[in-house]
Amino acid sequence: MSNSQNQEPAPHVALLPSSGMGHLTPFLRFAVSLAQQGVQITLITTHPTISLAESQTLSHFFSTFPHITPKQLNLLPLNNATCDNSEDPFYVKYEAIRLSSHLLKPLLSSLSPPLSALVTDMSLASTVIPVTQSLNLPNYILFTSSAQMLTLFVSFHATVGSKAPNNSDKTEDYFQTGLQSIPKSRIPPPLLSDTPNLLRTQIIENGKKMIQSDGILVNTFQTIEQDSLGALNDGKVVNGLPRVTAIGPFPPLGIERTQSVPWLDDQPDGSVLYVSFGSRTAMSREQIRELGDGLERSGCRFLWVVKEKKVDREDGGELGEVVGDGFMERVKERGLVVKNWVNQEEVMSHKAVGGFLSHCGWNSVSEAMWNGVPILAWPQHGDQKMNAVVVERIGMGLWAEAWGWGGGEVVVKGEEIAEKVRDVMGNELVKAKAKCVREEARRAVGDGGGSKKGLMEVIEIWKKSF
Repeated sequence: MSNSQNQEPAPHVALLPSSGMGHLTPFLRFAVSLAQQGVQITLITTHPTISLAESQTLSHFFSTFPHITPKQLNLLPLNNATCDNSEDPFYVKYEAIRLSSHLLKPLLSSLSPPLSALVTDMSLASTVIPVTQSLNLPNYILFTSSAQMLTLFVSFHATVGSKAPNNSDKTEDYFQTGLQSIPKSRIPPPLLSDTPNLLRTQIIENGKKMIQSDGILVNTFQTIEQDSLGALNDGKVVNGLPRVTAIGPFPPLGIERTQSVPWLDDQPDGSVLYVSFGSRTAMSREQIRELGDGLERSGCRFLWVVKEKKVDREDGGELGEVVGDGFMERVKERGLVVKNWVNQEEVMSHKAVGGFLSHCGWNSVSEAMWNGVPILAWPQHGDQKMNAVVVERIGMGLWAEAWGWGGGEVVVKGEEIAEKVRDVMGNELVKAKAKCVREEARRAVGDGGGSKKGLMEVIEIWKKSF
């Protein structure tokens, strides 16, 4: 009898990301990782997308991986009154998906062969789990941030107003997650607001609902987040939470390496600071100019991606006007400033890059780990301070925590920025630790690694439900 006759049928799994490149990118990488293990994949994307980067990435992805089946969930128009006056288009998109969720059930039911499971974005848990429950379809959550953030995400609804241990002098300034006391200064400000907002509502509702999922998959690995993962699985954060499995970091896809930056090829190895705050961070013009001043003062080479708007197709200002008169001319010998979308994986893997001034979005942190690039952390919003905690704890970067959140809370002056840039670019201990983390990351997803084992265990469960 041939081996093919002995093989179990491949499970069929659908993946449902939410909006934004920060959520889409890990889902695409996860889809390919699963397909490489023989899993049949259907990727369900919501339409319309918010950013041009998303639509272009999806088009390229499906043409490169034709064995991954695309399906579209067409969203109903969203009544502006439902948007809760939110200025963040991504949170509004989550709400649009929620209001269109009844369209998901017939789509899932129509897929052939029948699904073994649906993997849902963490921001869609409360929306999608009732749908999968009605279909008796196993539902797994892909948590696209750190396990450190997961401890807050699943417990926030129960910890609002909680106090730190009695030995704290300022108990009102902390949240207690069961694992640790978290300073409120690290909690996204909208979560602490008395004014209703979409982020607070979505985290509370999704955190409550995740306990009803069949498993939570996290884009992290044991050696950097052992304590958080252990606490989650030992019931120290939330009782009854399903199994949390580390399956990261997701290796980058070959298709992402499509846009080179020729300027980097002419720079010495490890000499360039890459400066980028992700696809969603919009800095004030005043802060942008202070950042430019800091980069100029630092004396370091740099590649800087400037962004004024949260959505790329709204970003129409002239670059010279944004960074200030004369800046481009003054730094042209050692700095490159761009305002268009760049291929971060291409940049991060380049031998000239020796540091990363980052907002600490989890994809950016994961890519820095994968490539062994030290981080200077400057969180701007969302989960980013929680992620910066991980970066600082494992020793692969520095965090100027006094800079606070972005968005005008405080304008950090160029002199301070220059000092921190020089600190991270010249810190040999941080560089050595970043290289160690790089090796640990690659071992985790290699044969015999903890994340690879975790992934295979989940696939085996899906095979049995097929």
